[in-house]
Amino acid sequence: TLGAWHSLSQIVMPSDKVRLLQGHGNVGFAKGCNYGAKLARGDYFLFLNPDAVLRPGAALKLAESGQGLSRPWITGGLLRDINGREQRGGRRRALTPLSAFATFTGLHKLPFLKPIHMEHEPMPKGPVSVPVVSGAFLMMDRASFDRVKGFDERYFLHVEDIDLCNRTREAGGEVCFVPGASVMHHGSTSRVPRQKIEWEKLKGFVKYFWRYSDKAWAKGLAIFATPFMALAIMGRAWWLSLRAAFTGR
Repeated sequence: TLGAWHSLSQIVMPSDKVRLLQGHGNVGFAKGCNYGAKLARGDYFLFLNPDAVLRPGAALKLAESGQGLSRPWITGGLLRDINGREQRGGRRRALTPLSAFATFTGLHKLPFLKPIHMEHEPMPKGPVSVPVVSGAFLMMDRASFDRVKGFDERYFLHVEDIDLCNRTREAGGEVCFVPGASVMHHGSTSRVPRQKIEWEKLKGFVKYFWRYSDKAWAKGLAIFATPFMALAIMGRAWWLSLRAAFTGR
């Protein structure tokens, strides 16, 4: 298994199975994951956020679920907050300009539109195919990772997991959400200002849409949706920062 870190290092842990690498500065999530995969010697790569706590057997369940999938494959687990509730992002629909526009404008509340996120839908009883799982808790085998050439390092933070899942499906593979494999994910533990993190998320969305909008109308819709995404993402960041300043939460 392999843990993914935002910062890499040269500290060797007192074990022949675990190495902690840091000291290279904040190179970005995608680049950090690829660096770890390059150094790993195992057949399975587990990418896990540093603020996530694995439940016993969770990694094994991801690996076992992947064995029955078409390669390249990705398996992702259930993210729970400190209160045990399902967190947003563990299972998602395909990201398109239309789905993003519906999500960020609130139009997904209309009966004929759906949001990107699926955490409010009934929990499946077992592993189920989904378009996207979260990079906070994601597994691939080495052959799958190599086939899609890992994470795209043009994304610094956010959206790189969506891109990886999309390329996996484009290559004829499968993405699977495994509800029986879960982690407790603290979330929002970075000391970096929230606005900077959300700005990177916005840039990631714009890069993704421009890359995968191969038709003129799709690029036009992406351009049209960008201001709404910026308002929703950055507006929320500023609102949460102001609320925290006044309430301490």
